[in-house]
Amino acid sequence: MAKIKNAGPSIFVVAMIAGLVGYILGCTRGERDQPAQAQSVAANQQNVETQPSEQSSRARLTDPNGTVSDRYVYYPGTEKLGSDEVRIVACGTGMPAARRGQAAACFLVELGNGDKFLFDIGTGSMANIMSLNIPADFLTKIFLSHLHTDHWGDLDNIWAGGWTGGRTRPLEVWGPSGSRDDMGTKSAIEGFRQAYNWDYVTRWVKISSIPGQITVHEFDFKGVNQVVYDQNDVVIRSVPAIHAGDGPVSFILEWNGYKIVYGGDTAPNNWFIKHCRDADFIVHECMLTPEQLMEFYGQPAPRAMMMQSDIHTSAQAFGKVMSELKPRHAVAYHFFNEEATRYAIHDAVRQTYAGPLSMADDMMVWNITRERIRERMAVSADDAWDVAGPTPQPLPDKKFPPQESEFTLKERWLPAIEVDNEAFRDFRKKHGLPEPGKR
Repeated sequence: MAKIKNAGPSIFVVAMIAGLVGYILGCTRGERDQPAQAQSVAANQQNVETQPSEQSSRARLTDPNGTVSDRYVYYPGTEKLGSDEVRIVACGTGMPAARRGQAAACFLVELGNGDKFLFDIGTGSMANIMSLNIPADFLTKIFLSHLHTDHWGDLDNIWAGGWTGGRTRPLEVWGPSGSRDDMGTKSAIEGFRQAYNWDYVTRWVKISSIPGQITVHEFDFKGVNQVVYDQNDVVIRSVPAIHAGDGPVSFILEWNGYKIVYGGDTAPNNWFIKHCRDADFIVHECMLTPEQLMEFYGQPAPRAMMMQSDIHTSAQAFGKVMSELKPRHAVAYHFFNEEATRYAIHDAVRQTYAGPLSMADDMMVWNITRERIRERMAVSADDAWDVAGPTPQPLPDKKFPPQESEFTLKERWLPAIEVDNEAFRDFRKKHGLPEPGKR
């Protein structure tokens, strides 16, 4: 096929470039719209020149074997959080449909006092959590905004994965009641335990029962600005949300003068407007446009409109909420963030809001201090290992009976047992383990 030479750019390309420019100018990415970074750390490093040049105001690396002090990406496990600092990681920003590139709702909030909180743990988010190199013992506090699977569907993975990965204590789950007893968080966790009973029983015989336990803190979904958590100078409140049925809530975290808001899923409501003012950071849903829901998500027009204005928040309404509340930084999430969607959603938000904004994607990271809010992307390992925590995991409790009967045990293949006995003799001796058949 003949090639067309000297053809001008198509209308599509021009539109894409224009949209990209608008997106870049409109969104707060990295530190473009934030105050300049303090140079005190860099000034103490001989390999970095801190005097601004005519080309750039950023510190320049002058030693070919030196390290970069002003990183524009976040490498998990390499930066100590300041004692008066907050770090938030988007571990899931998408929707119920499974996607390899975008997990469902989950935001990790890390505080300078050492506390860490997971707000929702939607389907697929555990892989992103694992990539952050945080010991399982530090990830035991989970706050559920409601019980749709895209907000708690990976509870099984953090429960079992953290258990086998070294967690030494039970998980704790905070969540709302429902309109009936069987619609609340307590009932959901009881059902979860029943569904995974075989998993639970066989693990506590072989490992330890303690990390497999789940402590449930159910609170009244009707509570307005009620305190649901108050420990270590951290206060977390809930306000009711409007989403599909009675039960959903939004959360407000307050610590050390900071105010962080996680909306979960909600249509705009008076509770949110009244109690979420003066926030440093607000995460709020922002739905795909009706046209996108029809074209990409296969929704009929009536359902596309219902998702916009009934059970979710449209991009324009998101902007209206943020214009009213005026947070230091607003985060739009709960949409599939890709080339075909993000520009139209961004433009719709900008119809009603001109303030600091992030169009959330998985592994986006924000560091919050008094002076600035810094946004970056995390660069993390796809094949991350569990990180050992401060305490060794307890041994199994011998009071629990074995779950393998003679029917199963008598059919073990003797040649494989003999091979293992020979192969691991030195390992057993090195670590003081008993010989096979001995206690």
